[in-house]
Amino acid sequence: MIHETAIVHPDAKLADDVEVGAYSIIGAHVEIGAGTVIGPHVVINGHTRIGRHNRIFQFCSLGEIPQDKKYAGEPTRLEIGDHNTIREFCTFNLGTAQDVGVTRVGNHNWIMAYVHLAHDCQVGNHTIFANNAQLAGHVEVGDYAILGGFTVVHQFVRIGAHIITGMGTILLQDVPPYVLASGNPCAPHGINAEGLKRRGFSSPAIMAIKRAYKTLYKSGLSLEEAKAAIQVQLAEHAELQPLADFLAASERGIIR
Repeated sequence: MIHETAIVHPDAKLADDVEVGAYSIIGAHVEIGAGTVIGPHVVINGHTRIGRHNRIFQFCSLGEIPQDKKYAGEPTRLEIGDHNTIREFCTFNLGTAQDVGVTRVGNHNWIMAYVHLAHDCQVGNHTIFANNAQLAGHVEVGDYAILGGFTVVHQFVRIGAHIITGMGTILLQDVPPYVLASGNPCAPHGINAEGLKRRGFSSPAIMAIKRAYKTLYKSGLSLEEAKAAIQVQLAEHAELQPLADFLAASERGIIR
């Protein structure tokens, strides 16, 4: 299961059925779970833990040190969950001591070629990153988010669940859950209604989310007034709880 040209450190911990392709390099502190397939010419380094049934394609670099001048060799980590597809030339860096010390990727994510996840990014589950999506440090991405090709995300930006961005989007501020966003600078363009339908949201739930979106972006209310109005709507529609919580926690401000 391990190609004769691969270099796997004797201290690395690989499940018995892990496949490692030609010329790949696996470092000493790496752990890889059952059913995971590592393609050729992949480098996995650092304190990196990869779960079960992942598919990692050729020329990826996972677990290398952060692109951060403050990094001084601390034993920070990269953690990748289960059932992820990581396509060619992706780069995921370790975390830093200035944050939680770990870069995380959840489960069932579909990550296309040339995606970069910088230090301390936190990616949820069931996301899709199209080719060349680029995340700076400390970015958070919620479940089922879809980033269009060449989406670029500024450091410390938070991206809510079930959002979708258009190709070439530049994100400098937070994107609330459910929103469809695009442009440079990024602007909101409604809600991700089709995505919500596919994930089983009911028609009344989608209508409530549309109403909350209009409250936030179309009513002429200030942000604080809109947040208060959404809290009232929340009493009848629990689907608005993630939106209300996200707005309450936003520090960079939201796209407007």
